[in-house]
Amino acid sequence: MTSTDLNTYLTFGYLACGVFALISYLSSPAESRARKAVLALVILLWVVHTGAIGLRWVESYQQGIGHAPLSNLYESMIFFGWATALALIVTRLKFKADLVVLLGLPAVFLMMASTFLMDHEIKPLIPALQSNWLVAHVVTCFLGYAGFAVSFLAALILLALRSTDSTENQRRHLDLVDQVVYRAILVGFPLLTIGIVTGAAWADYAWGAYWSWDPKETWSLITWFVYAAFLHARLTREWSGRRTALLSLLGFAAVLFTYFGVNYLPGLHSYF
Repeated sequence: MTSTDLNTYLTFGYLACGVFALISYLSSPAESRARKAVLALVILLWVVHTGAIGLRWVESYQQGIGHAPLSNLYESMIFFGWATALALIVTRLKFKADLVVLLGLPAVFLMMASTFLMDHEIKPLIPALQSNWLVAHVVTCFLGYAGFAVSFLAALILLALRSTDSTENQRRHLDLVDQVVYRAILVGFPLLTIGIVTGAAWADYAWGAYWSWDPKETWSLITWFVYAAFLHARLTREWSGRRTALLSLLGFAAVLFTYFGVNYLPGLHSYF
């Protein structure tokens, strides 16, 4: 079995897990066996997902190419799905936020399913990518993106709950998802910062300059400023609830443009 075959099985595994999560959420109370089984299944899928990434790395060496599987759109999306699944597991263990996991599993499925339309061939790295900075930069950036993805999902839930009649139980849910919105960014922001710093070091190694205002660099900086504004508003202005949720949505929109949108702009960074 190839890593591509394994990723196909994983994609439908995440879909099945999402369906199971929905059934358990609608029919079982919190901390029930069914909900714990969902968590166990997500962890199992994530372990297999880790193995699939490792298998692709081995396949790369078997083909005489030998590089970390992080170099193109297909590989980065597989890793984004892996990182987001990890973030969902941590969120469930830390906050018992079943609703975030319920919304997150379809997102992971869509990430994995999108790779069906991408070129999955393993190719040699261009000279600019032949650096140890590749792993440090990509891993930290996508772990940060995964944190932002969880914050985005929690922000959607928070806004949806605020639009309905308030009850004591609902207020507890609001406080919980508000904490997830904040804590996920608190983790993602330093990871993005490290990603930008390692990217600058990589740029100096590859192109002889730490910063060239390439579209990817520019939009990474814009994303950083949005989340810096979120943390500033939260920590010094004591913003919470709807206002910080909207900032989280804005920040993730910047993440998506940094990841996808800049590929359509002329520049040094492109997955196409």
